Amino acid sequence: METPTAVGALSALAHPGRLQVFRLLVQAGPGGMAAGEIARATDSLANTLSTNLSILAGAGLVASRRDGRSIIYTAAYDQMRELLAFLMEDCCGGKPEICAPLAAIASQPCGGEGRAG
Repeated sequence: METPTAVGALSALAHPGRLQVFRLLVQAGPGGMAAGEIARATDSLANTLSTNLSILAGAGLVASRRDGRSIIYTAAYDQMRELLAFLMEDCCGGKPEICAPLAAIASQPCGGEGRAG
């Protein structure tokens, strides 16, 4: 990942509402969530949610697809992994114990299909 791309993604996440939406979509899994469901879960107004989703999509962190009359949003897991890899790229300085807790978190199994508790 190039630095400007990482800065764009981090900038998109540097807002409480957008971070909440992104984390919710990560928890939702590959099936994603409908916009209305996201709005209810985050107690967001439609125009605020639309803006937040647009900024996250512009940063490549979420994707959307139409399902009938609904728009389903999903976290862009590949982009998320690339951002995390970028942040940890030069981690440790030869001291693996520094990043060991992060590696342990990353190696834990995901919650599977659907939202995790």
